[in-house]
Amino acid sequence: MNNTFTRGQICFHWLVFLLVVVTYAAMELKGFAAKGTPARETMALIHYTAGLSVLVLMVIRIGLKIANRDPDIIPTPPRWQIVASKALHGVLYLMFLALPVLGVLTLYFGQVQWSFFSLPMPVDPVGHPELKQNMKDIHELIANAGYFIVGAHAAAALFHHYVMRDNTLFRMLPWKKLQK
Repeated sequence: MNNTFTRGQICFHWLVFLLVVVTYAAMELKGFAAKGTPARETMALIHYTAGLSVLVLMVIRIGLKIANRDPDIIPTPPRWQIVASKALHGVLYLMFLALPVLGVLTLYFGQVQWSFFSLPMPVDPVGHPELKQNMKDIHELIANAGYFIVGAHAAAALFHHYVMRDNTLFRMLPWKKLQK
């Protein structure tokens, strides 16, 4: 019986989590620095780089998810919880794919010069302020909804641990191995 995710799945789950925290923190902290200051530019670059890194890691996570069967939840939850879990995970995966793409498109259409780990990112040679604003608005809407979606994910894990008393949470913890 398989009752934990693979080491790779666990590693990428927590790496994505840390990068999402860095991405959101940089976005929030950027607002404390005045426009045009080095501190604000640094926070913006951290936000861009961490955000695009989330996309790279999410592509790897999806590959790992396809290659590996999900571990069993013991005891098996009701069908509605399984369906809700799959739906919430689908939304999370789509969100963490869409946000970086929309963010990069915002920068591209806004003609923002930046580098991803020393790799210069392309910019729209003409500039499209309307497209930039549309991409930014959608990006911000999804990012704001992300607080609630990630919160629901964490709350569900805690619900399963403390109320349902199943192994849902333990399956993704890097330091906890369950007995087979």
